Amino acid sequence: MSFILKEQYAVVKGRVGLNAFVNAKRVVVKVGTSTLTHESGQINIRRIEKLVKVLADIKNSGKEVILVSSGAIAVGVGKLHLQKKPSDIPAKQAAAAIGQCELMYIYDKLFAEYNHVVSQVLLTRDVVEEEKRKQNVINTFEKLLEFGSIPIVNENDTIAIEEIEYVDKFGDNDTLSAIVAVLCKADALVILSDIDGLYDCDPRQNPTACLIQKVYTIDEKIVSLAGGAGSTRGTGGMVTKIHAAQIACEAGIHMVIMNGAEPLKLYKVFDGEEIGTHFYPVCK
Repeated sequence: MSFILKEQYAVVKGRVGLNAFVNAKRVVVKVGTSTLTHESGQINIRRIEKLVKVLADIKNSGKEVILVSSGAIAVGVGKLHLQKKPSDIPAKQAAAAIGQCELMYIYDKLFAEYNHVVSQVLLTRDVVEEEKRKQNVINTFEKLLEFGSIPIVNENDTIAIEEIEYVDKFGDNDTLSAIVAVLCKADALVILSDIDGLYDCDPRQNPTACLIQKVYTIDEKIVSLAGGAGSTRGTGGMVTKIHAAQIACEAGIHMVIMNGAEPLKLYKVFDGEEIGTHFYPVCK
């Protein structure tokens, strides 16, 4: 069961029929660790293959695609055959260094099967906070997209410990994906999660929880619906996704949170169907 918050719908019902994702020319898609890996921590090959195929086809349709991908630490842990994710920061950074290499190899190999060239962009908070360096990032994104490349973005976990140590830094790349969307002047942002979207209560604890299809104003009520951290394999949760929505919507960017378990549903999003939770931009 799903619904639209009535008090918000009454104010902005005229915007319900917008085909923002159909008409979007530049899109950012964020995929989290829990979507890319099995419960065992090993890479989910079938899912990542489907995701790459769908993104390649979406690009073929004429859209510019930027992928923000988590998973470096988890992939590194799997590559090293560790029993569990390390608890100390240096070991996590080492796992990230190994895992990022493997992750990019997988993306490069899979996208190449569809004749698409990928590029790696590793960011840290200080880069996007300093004006000159931020402009350099913007210029690089613009040139990569001009060349027809698919930028694959992650936080540089080998030198930045904030996202590893503190969830509220980039928040498992949820916040980073919104920042990238703003930097690239994207039209739409899709966050692939291990949950269908924003619910009126925790669906893992309450089977009668209702999915909220549309959010027009991120007020205290919406923020209060976000729980704690997500899965054990990732560091984000609904809190960081709401934060990402605040950043994106303030910049005029439409955002959807949807379940990444079935990448084929991305087609439905860009065909204008109601999937997950759609956050509408702020009207100015």
